[in-house]
Amino acid sequence: MFYFYILQSLISCRYYVGSTEDLKNRLLLHNKGMVRSTKSDKPWRLVYSESFSTLKEARKRELQVKKWKSRLAIERLIKTF
Repeated sequence: MFYFYILQSLISCRYYVGSTEDLKNRLLLHNKGMVRSTKSDKPWRLVYSESFSTLKEARKRELQVKKWKSRLAIERLIKTF
């Protein structure tokens, strides 16, 4: 399984959108400060995820959500989780 996910910083309330094969481990890496783009806003919590059978599908969904460039659109999506 592959995952599209959205994290929220407990410090800044900023959202991070990504995709991965191992969701549990990826969240751990974000919270250990091992991901450059999320290092300064840790800790993070998982607020949304979707599963896919291929990484290509998960990345396609990630890019779709990133193109929204709208905090409100992301928050509407999270409410369905």
